[in-house]
Amino acid sequence: MIRLCNLSKGFGAGRRRKIVADAINATFPENTCVALLGPNGAGKSTLLRLISGVLKPDTGRVEVRGTVSWPVGFAGSLHRNMTGQQNTRFMARIYGVDSDDLVGFVEDFAELGDHFHRPVGTYSAGMRGRLAFGISMGIRFDTYLLDEVTATGDAAFKAKSRIVLADRLKESGAIVVSHALPVLRQLCTAGAVLHEGRLTYHDDLEEAIAHYRANIACCS
Repeated sequence: MIRLCNLSKGFGAGRRRKIVADAINATFPENTCVALLGPNGAGKSTLLRLISGVLKPDTGRVEVRGTVSWPVGFAGSLHRNMTGQQNTRFMARIYGVDSDDLVGFVEDFAELGDHFHRPVGTYSAGMRGRLAFGISMGIRFDTYLLDEVTATGDAAFKAKSRIVLADRLKESGAIVVSHALPVLRQLCTAGAVLHEGRLTYHDDLEEAIAHYRANIACCS
């Protein structure tokens, strides 16, 4: 379970200040896959970082029960000067899992070949995404934070990613950011709409999608 309590976050100052979260109060239930919807620039990725603790709110707090992943798809979760293998072992130590088991899973899953033993700073964005997703799927979390990760790789890799993610979501929840509605409909049962710093939670995904589309229509 994740609860946002009067959560506020903004960037900049004066008239140019961008409010991402405006005293948000919301609860993401346990074992529920929630689509986080909003237009480009609404602050969806920033909200995931606030939930994970990568960013600190200006005011308010995030209450978490259970384990929560880092925002998968966020390049800052990887150390550029370490190899893929070293990053994997580092994450294993942080989260208390067997490092050899995690390395074996990630090396096979991410399909990076020799690049797995090279610094992450030499990777393309897609390679970093495959590595981060592989590491996260190799660690069991109660809630996964996923930011456009199923958009990474070719068709075969995307299909493999959806299969392993679906398997993890049998026992875990997730908050998923994606512009691909078919992917959200496949994975999620609920939705939350972020608009002008306000977050509205819907138990029904289709209601959330309708709300999101109405916001887009009003602003276009």
